[in-house]
Amino acid sequence: MAQYRRPRGRNISGIIVLDKATGMSSNACLQEAKNLFSAEKAGHTGSLDPLATGVLPLCFGEATKVSQFLLDSDKRYTTLLQLGVRTDTADIEGSVILERDPSGITKAQIESALEQFRGDIEQTPPMYSALKHKGQPLYKLARAGKEVERQARPVTIYELKLLAFDAEAATVELEIFCSKGTYVRTIGDDLGEALGCGANVIALRRLQAGTFTQAQCVTIERLRELKEAGGLASIDALLCPADTAVKGLPAVVLPQQTANFLKLGQAVMVRHLPLSGLVRLYEEEEFIGIGTILDDGRVAPKRLFAT
Repeated sequence: MAQYRRPRGRNISGIIVLDKATGMSSNACLQEAKNLFSAEKAGHTGSLDPLATGVLPLCFGEATKVSQFLLDSDKRYTTLLQLGVRTDTADIEGSVILERDPSGITKAQIESALEQFRGDIEQTPPMYSALKHKGQPLYKLARAGKEVERQARPVTIYELKLLAFDAEAATVELEIFCSKGTYVRTIGDDLGEALGCGANVIALRRLQAGTFTQAQCVTIERLRELKEAGGLASIDALLCPADTAVKGLPAVVLPQQTANFLKLGQAVMVRHLPLSGLVRLYEEEEFIGIGTILDDGRVAPKRLFAT
């Protein structure tokens, strides 16, 4: 008797830019969207804390091959900090470990303290993070009451703006444009320590991840509504092509014969190539993947798409 195999899902390719709701994990969002699209293969592009909302690109099918480029991309956030309270997670969901009176803090003091967090800085990752220590996520060790030494890591803060300061409520609103690997919670915690009163993140929203912004976002609820009204075609129409994620890279258009050699894994010579770095590869008008410029001026395949 033949064994029954569950259908694997649709072989679709593209990126949906989800507006993540607060309280949901990034993986829960991914599974919900994967089910809505009946997708065979899906992946997210870096976790957002359950507390956070905003831009969470989800990749389906062949588009999962560009997820690493989104993981490595710059991000923009707004965050609201509560002064006077420090927690073990550096956000409102943690346990309070210290309380101090923030009533004497001034806007000028905040502006002055922010200066040390701009540009190239080193940041120690929080214990409550998905980074691993000997194969174990740090947050699991933290929940077990363990703390391990973490190496400070270089990150870049391109922009750090004070959007608002409410002295009465003791809240600070910031906008942060930063490199990959930056922990906004750590900036908030470190700022609180620099001010001498402690602080924790009480709200966090991602405005941008790489080339994607909140203007392109759609909520899970909206996807459900559209699917109910118009079926899969209505939500498929919202998928961004995979090359949208890497549109910051120079485009190289290959003639069909040259593209065939490249798709066999061979480096090829093309006129007017950039001198170095990564490029988007097209066979005429079709996106076929990512290439890298070699020292001898040829372009070699780095990540190719099934076509």
